[in-house]
Amino acid sequence: MKVFAIGDLHLSSSRPKPMEIFGEHWTNHWDRIRSNWMNNIGSEDIVLIPGDISWAMNLDEAGPDLDSIGKLPGRKIIIRGNHDYWWSSISRVRSVLPPGMFAIQNDSITMDGITFCGTRGWAVFEDSEDLEHDIKIFNREIQRLKLSLASADNADEIIVLLHYPPFDEKGAENQLAQLLKEYPVSHVVFGHLHGASLNCVTEGYIDGINYHLVSCDYLDFDPKLIIEK
Repeated sequence: MKVFAIGDLHLSSSRPKPMEIFGEHWTNHWDRIRSNWMNNIGSEDIVLIPGDISWAMNLDEAGPDLDSIGKLPGRKIIIRGNHDYWWSSISRVRSVLPPGMFAIQNDSITMDGITFCGTRGWAVFEDSEDLEHDIKIFNREIQRLKLSLASADNADEIIVLLHYPPFDEKGAENQLAQLLKEYPVSHVVFGHLHGASLNCVTEGYIDGINYHLVSCDYLDFDPKLIIEK
């Protein structure tokens, strides 16, 4: 069994939004992801998708994108990203997911001896136009991650999905990263970063945890192998 990760798919079956506007490297990005996925991922593997899955604005619009992912091999675990406006209550989200796709929110899921936790996260910048609002959201995300990690009772190994990086604008650990060190977290996957932000990425092995940026354009649209058992 292998665990892969790839984020920020930005699919748009119902609400077409050509990703080429963000650069020519995005041309036919979903076709390229699917091709790499089919070539490398088997039915017993697990694929982590840490947010920004679809440009859809509601669950009906998101359906075709979720189904397109669902048709690919492997079991999929998803969390919400900042552009997943279609994501409503977790019960409604779970009710429309195709077989073999699982959503995490304030909880966790265990597969093949690995417990998966996660939350969206948030970014707080010192020059934010609404710093108070950003701090409020960030603190709420800390609580969500605490709930998720606390649900992983007696887990031997935890892999965490975040959408936002658990680092501040200077690359230093934020409170999310500090919280992760209180649990047996082996790997953290995150996305959100694109463009110029990819030139100053914090990732790798830090204080006992392996951090992976898995925005699909950063990976050249090829799911990254996280672990193999």
